[in-house]
Amino acid sequence: MKKLILFTVAVVYSLTLVAYPGKVVSMFSTPGHFATGLTFDGKYLWVADRKTDLIYQVSPKDGKVIRTLKAPGYWTVGLAWDGKYLWAVDLKGGIPKNEAYQGKLYKIDPKDGTVLHTVDLSVVYPQDLAWDGHYLWVVDASSKKLVQFDPEDGTTIKSIPAPAGSPTGLTFDGRYLWVSDRARNEIYMVDPNSGIVLLITSSPNEYPRGLAWDGKNLWNDDSQSDKIYKLVRKDKDLYIRTKERFAQLTYSHLTTNFGPGKIKTLDVYLAIPINRVNQDIVGDIKFEPKPTDFITDRWGQKVAHYHFENIPAGKRMEEEMVVKAKMWDVSYFIFPEDVGTVADIPQDIKSKYLVNDVKYQYDSPVIQKAVKEAVGNEKNVYWIVRHIFDYVREHMYYKMSGGWNTAPTVLARGNGSCSEYSFVFISMCRAAGVPARYVGSVAERGEAASTDDVFHRWVEVYMPHLGWIPVDPSGGDQKLPADQARFFGHLSRRFLITTQSGGGSKTMQWTYNSNERYTTEPQTNVVVDYFGDWQPLEK
Repeated sequence: MKKLILFTVAVVYSLTLVAYPGKVVSMFSTPGHFATGLTFDGKYLWVADRKTDLIYQVSPKDGKVIRTLKAPGYWTVGLAWDGKYLWAVDLKGGIPKNEAYQGKLYKIDPKDGTVLHTVDLSVVYPQDLAWDGHYLWVVDASSKKLVQFDPEDGTTIKSIPAPAGSPTGLTFDGRYLWVSDRARNEIYMVDPNSGIVLLITSSPNEYPRGLAWDGKNLWNDDSQSDKIYKLVRKDKDLYIRTKERFAQLTYSHLTTNFGPGKIKTLDVYLAIPINRVNQDIVGDIKFEPKPTDFITDRWGQKVAHYHFENIPAGKRMEEEMVVKAKMWDVSYFIFPEDVGTVADIPQDIKSKYLVNDVKYQYDSPVIQKAVKEAVGNEKNVYWIVRHIFDYVREHMYYKMSGGWNTAPTVLARGNGSCSEYSFVFISMCRAAGVPARYVGSVAERGEAASTDDVFHRWVEVYMPHLGWIPVDPSGGDQKLPADQARFFGHLSRRFLITTQSGGGSKTMQWTYNSNERYTTEPQTNVVVDYFGDWQPLEK
């Protein structure tokens, strides 16, 4: 069957990365081969080594060892600097005994290594330390928590969950905690008040251990590569694209008339994907048969429109769209302090994406009460959206039971599909004054050559000074903070987005990917099916 080339995407999207959180600026070798804790004293780095039982003062320029101190114990795993003294934590209680795990804290005079103060900690399996200006923090790998405590006597001030299951390094940058995880090979920026993971970046190698902060850059030592890495904490890049995937999607829409009467009229709409941050359309999009025309709805969504009449019993109509695209994993790097308030949002965005609608009903008492509980008096748009994300995660669970109910109904019920999660989330965001819309997609389902007949929808919110940011509220129902954060400001290369909409329209109504409308003679049985087939392509 000959394919007809009817639509060409002309916009070419380009991305130049300058620097991003976690990018390696420089590196040098560790003094020994078993580096653990790492800290910065304002001029030099200090590195602990659990095999040599030494703490090394090294130049941050080239790693040259300035001098060494004898470790206060026999298994030093963490270091911190309080502006005057070194602090070290020992994994084995200060004695060289197998499996004698018990945290012990030491205050050290950096001039000669004299131990000035010793504290037995309640933490069984410590990993690293950080000084926040008032108290110390320690990674407790046994309980998978980050514990803030008084260094005078070890009294716990508070604890928050570790981002993931194998936390190792820890530092404080004056506002946020940074935590490395050796199993995930990732580094997380964490809000010290709530434990919320705000940012995720890859570690520079396979076994990240100690972390340090020098006032501008992060530092990380790695036990596998035996290197110390200087890392970017923050730069001007908003996101990074990784793990490019090149594939062809064939999207099919089928309408079968099982009779006995005719389908009098049939209108089919195929949503046309465009270039976005997560995807580049390659070449021409092909349609078979030729569409009747192309229509753009009130949200700017372009569709291929087919119109048929008098379809007899036993006849099946099939429309097909073939798209070749490059897709990427996308990670956004959002610092809440860079996001403005609702007052900073452009008026044209507000006018379009704050309207109420039948699926949202944000004037409902159910939605109004939920927004008040979730948002309170918060003014920062990032935190407004993040509080709503957490509220929905805590008050709903995923259940695909069929039908797309309104936001108040779904929230009161406490469960819903990805579409219903999206309606609730958009409703709450708009009620709080934050513009929100949804996107719909076809997803790769495990294998590179797979079929999708379930699809997926999520939300984009408008953050002043940044633009539209993806948030997947149905995916956020995860146990670990890092996994929750993976659905806030992240996109997977599994998805080809076809649809972007603020709500119902004359063409797509409340659907995504495709939609159909038909009229029939009485007692006519019509069955509609649609699915996407993936085929991997050579890059």
